[in-house]
Amino acid sequence: MLRTEYIATVPEILAGHARERPDRIAFVDDERAVTYGQLAGTTARLAGHLQELGLERGDRVLLYLDNRVEVAESYLAVPRAGAVAVCANPQAALAEVAHILDDSGSRVVVTDAAHLEGVRRLMETRTRVLAVVVVGVVGGPAGTVPELGYADLLARPAADPRDCLGLDDTAWMLYTSGTTGRPKGVYLTQRGCFWVVASCWAPIAGLGPDDVLLSALPLFHSYALVLCVLGVAAVGASERILPRFSVNEVQHRLAAGGPEGVATIFPGVPTMFHYLLDRTSTGELSAPALRLCISAGAILPAAVNESFEKAFGVPLLDGYGITETSTMVTMNWPDGTRVMGSCGLPLPGLSVRLVHPSTLRDVLPGEEGEVWVQGPNVTPGYHNLPEASAAVLVDGWYRTGDLARRDENGYLRISGRTKELIIRGGENIYPAEVEDALLASAAVRDVAVVGVPHEHLGETPVAFVVAHHAGELDHEAVLAEARGRLSSFKVPDRLIEVEQIPRTGSGKILRFQLQQRLMTDPTGG
Repeated sequence: MLRTEYIATVPEILAGHARERPDRIAFVDDERAVTYGQLAGTTARLAGHLQELGLERGDRVLLYLDNRVEVAESYLAVPRAGAVAVCANPQAALAEVAHILDDSGSRVVVTDAAHLEGVRRLMETRTRVLAVVVVGVVGGPAGTVPELGYADLLARPAADPRDCLGLDDTAWMLYTSGTTGRPKGVYLTQRGCFWVVASCWAPIAGLGPDDVLLSALPLFHSYALVLCVLGVAAVGASERILPRFSVNEVQHRLAAGGPEGVATIFPGVPTMFHYLLDRTSTGELSAPALRLCISAGAILPAAVNESFEKAFGVPLLDGYGITETSTMVTMNWPDGTRVMGSCGLPLPGLSVRLVHPSTLRDVLPGEEGEVWVQGPNVTPGYHNLPEASAAVLVDGWYRTGDLARRDENGYLRISGRTKELIIRGGENIYPAEVEDALLASAAVRDVAVVGVPHEHLGETPVAFVVAHHAGELDHEAVLAEARGRLSSFKVPDRLIEVEQIPRTGSGKILRFQLQQRLMTDPTGG
């Protein structure tokens, strides 16, 4: 079951594909394509130039650019220099990028023309950075930090890459989404990430060298790193990288393909499948080679899963994972029994417990407990946060902070975060359960539930709702439907109509932003 041939170092993987499939496209976007034969050379040259700049083993390199081939290439090149690749959300506020830059101690920044001005502002007070490598045109006023052209570096000979990192050395460091606090840098190893490929993407999703992925997933996120960069590279598949999610572009690419071939796999987050379903009014999708869709990053409502498969005739597999476990913990299989609304079974070889948060005893099937995980994919810890690491890494187990129930057959269903629990008059309310009930209404496109303080009850739930038809939402009718699906104490006190729900790149709801909005204006306006 475990495809151990995929648990190897980046240079070993790239060298093998350069021999076996040098002309196969590895990654392609609208501007550039790179074959496996080229990828072995470009990553070696980029790594060599980073070393010549003075980058030492263990130093960090910040990737701050939009989805494109160069992100995937840099993810693979930086470890070849013995360094650690860090990736920032290209849509993040500059202050958030500054936190990641400073917290990680990155010595080199790889960016693009769209983000160069922001990087220049950061460099005004950060002279420890050795260089800024720019994808695209380099120009403008000279700054305190040298600016080098990415393409120029690839075109010039360089020193041989160190290729010195072992499987258990940190190769990547991604930051948590910050949904409950300050983002933390999570150490990820080659063994941990490629183990997920070997235990999940290859045997369960069937990812192989003949596959073509079409992906709009944000490459700064761990889900995309492990599946859409490392998974693709490990098995020798091809990938079309989209700059962002667009229903029209996804439909076009699924139908037409490109030099890489026609897409066989489309990975996404729940909101992508929701919008695909919503915008494809006929229920028809021209995707002649598509065999599988994958959802992760956030809870996929059962209603969306069932409706998507019925409309498009393609399996949509849901899974559960987090950055600290190199993404995946559980996954549904394409064959055999599937339980809609669940996130599937633990990956083969991975130990998963459900533990009562107070008594620390394992709970029985059907009872709720915190998800604890043990396996080779678990992070070694957080960057420069020993106390935070010790709090979640206990006796070889990682405490996720996520709550779940397991049925008698082992299928997990995530119910929420321990920190998101709403306690109304002593009764526990999980936002995800309420959101599922509201999403079952034909009038609701998207929803997020948060708790607000109440003088007598402690907290009560309030729902932020995106309507299918703005301005036409019948609040009382939606709440009446919810009362037919929920216990009375779980029904939101009110609905607040909004244009969109704030989410991370992986689809997780940024509830603290909605709570802050209510603190500023109790009407939610």
